[in-house]
Amino acid sequence: MLQNIGLPGLLLIGVVVLVLFGKGKISSVMGEVGKGITAFKKGMDDGRREIEDASALAVRDVTPTSERV
Repeated sequence: MLQNIGLPGLLLIGVVVLVLFGKGKISSVMGEVGKGITAFKKGMDDGRREIEDASALAVRDVTPTSERV
């Protein structure tokens, strides 16, 4: 069903949303969406960096310790 929307349908939806919510509300919502995307990307980068650091630490700890007899 959504495959047949096309450009005229998207324009109609955009006009209806603009009329219902107004220009100010839409711009504030889009600003919040942008902040959310930025926070998500930062979280993904932090998580990847944490995993890489943990795997690098695990590789370094492979050497056996000397045993005292």
